Amino acid sequence: MDRCVVLVDAGYLLGAAASLLAGEPARSRITVDHAALIQGLRERAEADTQQPLLRIYWFDGAPDRVPQPEHRRLRVMPRVTVRLGALTRSDGRWAQKGVDAAMHAELTELARNRACSDIVLVTGDGDLLPGLMSAKEHGVAVHLWAVQAADGDYNQSEDLVAEADERRVLDRVWITRAVRAKEYGGICAPPPAPRPEIAAILSAPLPESALAAQAEAQARVEAQARAARAPGANGTPAPARNGSAEAPAAATGRTVPTPKDLAGLRGPGTQPAQHPGHAPHPPATSATLRWSSDKGWVERPGSGPALGEPPETASLPTLAQLTSAEQRWADREEDITTVGGDPFEVGQVFARRWMERLPEPVHTQKLSTMYPRIPHRIDGELLRYAARFGLLAHKDDQIDEHDRYAIRAGFWREIDVRAAAEHATVAD
Repeated sequence: MDRCVVLVDAGYLLGAAASLLAGEPARSRITVDHAALIQGLRERAEADTQQPLLRIYWFDGAPDRVPQPEHRRLRVMPRVTVRLGALTRSDGRWAQKGVDAAMHAELTELARNRACSDIVLVTGDGDLLPGLMSAKEHGVAVHLWAVQAADGDYNQSEDLVAEADERRVLDRVWITRAVRAKEYGGICAPPPAPRPEIAAILSAPLPESALAAQAEAQARVEAQARAARAPGANGTPAPARNGSAEAPAAATGRTVPTPKDLAGLRGPGTQPAQHPGHAPHPPATSATLRWSSDKGWVERPGSGPALGEPPETASLPTLAQLTSAEQRWADREEDITTVGGDPFEVGQVFARRWMERLPEPVHTQKLSTMYPRIPHRIDGELLRYAARFGLLAHKDDQIDEHDRYAIRAGFWREIDVRAAAEHATVAD
């Protein structure tokens, strides 16, 4: 058929773009406007081949083949199909597994079935040479695209270049229409400004227990410093244990509050951050920290029935309790087709569904008095929901704390917006 297909090796395209713009192939050094990139690929392919586009195949790696937020954004775009291989870590480096094999299989299958007349390959891997030659034997014209190399040399297999019917280089001007380096200077765009919602959560005061622990640690350091400065038996200053004349003072900057900190006890002199539009918070004196496990709720030191669980926390229903089977199916459909997976967006979607299904608006008022702390049961459910989008599947199986704050910030922003709308409706 007289149509063109584009096969993109995302590791090559974005890695080469990072080398060109940021000086190293790490994709974390660039920001990508995927909508603009896909549109640019489509327009260039149709112009070069003089054929309408059938489809763009996007081949990439992901941990455990779980789609990451960028993959979720891509796969809901028109004429885009995402194919994922595994992303594995070896000797401190990440490597794609199965991506080349998937590209080779798609390339030969398209040619064998005469699904198109022209195939555009955006790759540099010589392992695709047999597939390229097979496509040519089936009468398909193969166009090989390269990304301009940072050092001016080839960043593609020479055999692949020699065998292609047509070759084009995507230069710096074309790349920078959709890709930017994160540093300042030159063509690089400045990093996006931090969201004030996340900053508000990060600036929430620490509970008294955490502040006391910091003060105790600081007192110990100062005591060691005074002992180090005290004269020794011969009248000379006693050396510090580390061999220096004086023990260094510890950094006194405030640490970022964790969910455990926010759930801890607050003393009479420590008040929660005031949330815009909410009434002043009464001092919390009996907050209970509880953790979930396979066996249900588990009490930890400093919590328990003696202190009592706040009734407003216990009375708040979870989203699962509010969701019917039909709504659960519709939610899953929305997650797959429209939710991109940005952490802030994920928090907003969860909060929207929760508020829409609440039987009584009084629950929203109770939740608002707890800002910035989300009740443990709802917070755990929120993070488990976020895990569906790959947000918690990070490099060393560690949860990215910034993503957690962004998820919670999106949750609170949606609560604010909807609570204000409900208040305005009641006032009218």
